[in-house]
Amino acid sequence: MNRIKLRQALEIFYNEDMGHQDLTTDAVFASEDTAVGIFTAKTSGIICGLPILTEGYKLFDSEVTIQYHVSEGETVQAGQDLVTVRGPVRTLLSAERVLLNLLQHMSGIATMTHGAVEIVGDSGTRICDTRKTTPGLRLFEKYAVRIGGGFNHRFGLYDAVMIKDNHIARAGSISHAVQKVRGVLGHTVKIEVETTSLETVKEAVRAKADIIMFDNSSPDEIRTFVREVPDGIVTEISGGINLETLKDYAGCGADYISLGCLTHSVKALDISFNLQIDDPKGRHE
Repeated sequence: MNRIKLRQALEIFYNEDMGHQDLTTDAVFASEDTAVGIFTAKTSGIICGLPILTEGYKLFDSEVTIQYHVSEGETVQAGQDLVTVRGPVRTLLSAERVLLNLLQHMSGIATMTHGAVEIVGDSGTRICDTRKTTPGLRLFEKYAVRIGGGFNHRFGLYDAVMIKDNHIARAGSISHAVQKVRGVLGHTVKIEVETTSLETVKEAVRAKADIIMFDNSSPDEIRTFVREVPDGIVTEISGGINLETLKDYAGCGADYISLGCLTHSVKALDISFNLQIDDPKGRHE
């Protein structure tokens, strides 16, 4: 994960949440008050987002110490302690909600991705994400997909070409659209073409697309499409597939299955954060 972008994002998130002051925490606790806080899993799943805690607390106070009881990507069980943090009460409480929200959301994505990877098993098909991410959270969500065992599709409009139905309709044909792209962009940029029928698959092959997506097609249709695509062209299945229907597509022979549900329909992993106030004699309340 790009730590410069991570810090920039966290600064935006903190400013949104705190404004100029945490009114409650600053009123209740003195600057010298310290505490111990514990992150605990309330349901089982794949933990993801631990590096966020390191950077997040560092932005607030370098005095905070963090003890990790689990590793990134590890399967955790309900009731298991994940992380212990020690430092000023004001820092621990003011930073809590942003960090906990990210940790829960990313762990939910990693958990769902892991489930999808298990469904396709050793079929030879990889699971990947889409651009159907939450604005402002793409960096975090796509990272979580990787931690869950999946792969990333393009990050944005800038790092790969995807010629979709609207592009094709306005350009007049797949061949014309691909030709236009190749006339403008360099050889390092991959070109993906969205197809919906056997005729469009054949046209994408003739246009020498680098990647051919089979969009909103049935498993039987995809098996037919795959046979038309020569080695050297990557194939991808996409369009409304979820964990319930994924098994029907796993054995169709495509290289990738992209799932928007990994990021737009995920349930956060339930994680709690509980504070214990330091006792001068070394005990905790």
